[in-house]
Amino acid sequence: MAIEINIGENIKRYRAKLGLSQEDFAKISDVKYTTLTKIESNVIKKPSVFIMEKLAKTLGVSIEDLIK
Repeated sequence: MAIEINIGENIKRYRAKLGLSQEDFAKISDVKYTTLTKIESNVIKKPSVFIMEKLAKTLGVSIEDLIK
């Protein structure tokens, strides 16, 4: 059985640690709010590296942290 990595869950968890709403986080990270909600709700399972980089940088973590 394959272990599914849920990038959205990881992003949500790190965002919550910083106490940021989805709206605030989207603004700060310069990622569209709709894109962020789709990633967090697992509609978008594999965001682009470009978007992952923005999210990771804003969260203060590495892309690797978000995908493990």
